[in-house]
Amino acid sequence: MSNTALLNLPDYLSPEILLNPEKRKFPEFDVVRLLHTVFEPTKGCRVCILLDFDEPAALIKDFAFLNEDGFPIQKNAYKYFYEALRDHAMARLGMTGGEMFAYRYTRGSNLDLTDEVWDTNGEELSLDRDIYPQYDLILCISTWSATAPLTAKAREFGFRGATLHGLNEVILKSGLAVDYREVSRDAEKLRLALTNADSIEIDFQLQDGRILTASLGLEAQDAQKSHGLCLGEKPDIANLPAGEVYFVPTDANGQFPMKYEDGTLGVLDVKDRCIYRSTLIEGNQATIDAHNARLADDPMTGTLGELGFGTQVLPVSYADIQDEKILGTCHLATGRDDHLGGDILPGMFKKHENATHDDILFAPHKTPNFNLLQVRMNRGEQQEVLIENFRPSEYLMQALAG
Repeated sequence: MSNTALLNLPDYLSPEILLNPEKRKFPEFDVVRLLHTVFEPTKGCRVCILLDFDEPAALIKDFAFLNEDGFPIQKNAYKYFYEALRDHAMARLGMTGGEMFAYRYTRGSNLDLTDEVWDTNGEELSLDRDIYPQYDLILCISTWSATAPLTAKAREFGFRGATLHGLNEVILKSGLAVDYREVSRDAEKLRLALTNADSIEIDFQLQDGRILTASLGLEAQDAQKSHGLCLGEKPDIANLPAGEVYFVPTDANGQFPMKYEDGTLGVLDVKDRCIYRSTLIEGNQATIDAHNARLADDPMTGTLGELGFGTQVLPVSYADIQDEKILGTCHLATGRDDHLGGDILPGMFKKHENATHDDILFAPHKTPNFNLLQVRMNRGEQQEVLIENFRPSEYLMQALAG
């Protein structure tokens, strides 16, 4: 990249910060700044907070969870959102409400929520009757992502909101402390650099030297962005931290590696957009067998519903909600994609608990056993390298400098 182009880049996109994102300086987290930026206008809005628990009735009553071991996400929600809203933020933002409610764990990413919800008096209420129609802004700070179900409910009931699952101290000090107007501008620059791509090819290099390639067909669709702004009065849900450009694949073929939760490594074979087989690289054969059994029992669980690229320079938080937004990473997702404008709906799965949207993140800290060797975009006669060795290409950096 030319020196002239580099001069156009903000400090957080400098080569030094790109190589060492932990050195980036962030302002102190301010819930007023965050909510004003993300949701302008906020004046006149009634706001509430949703949490999740295994035993919501008992744990939300009189904020009993605050006196229990664990529940770091929920305690962060209380400290940084509930208390701040109650003490000063609502008045400064012109909002009312501020109540906190709890629903039962879904135990799966983006599974539909049950309708029962409890208030801090321990009273059982209904999400559809008592929450969704009564609030203008809903903040869901939970263990498992609720972006897909809340997006559907926002369209049905007309509210705006944000999902902030996995909230931790690193996210509060970085991914939620940024200026989302800057995030939105950068995401739009990269969206324009990728939009209408015909296909994306991804090369992965395993430790034994093997190279796996996955090709994803996109049919020249418009790229979409998760940019953190949920402005005006149009029903919408912001997934925070935000900062990605994404597509809904129309086809996928080839192979890509997978690191399972227990550390087992496998190779996933993909044909016609669906994962149909996993083969062990190293680790626990029983983990591979369980995945193959699930694919055989409900093939929809292997359907690829998203291809995403991070657009922000952020430190690793060890929570995918932030780490998949880091520039130089990409992720695939299996399962439902109706919240992204896709055609995979919850009712298409054999069981309710299978209708998840599960991200598979490729990042140095997450998948150190293999390298993201190269990612290429094909758009008509144009072919551009997007990522090499987990680093954004000159093409993407030029787009950000534009």
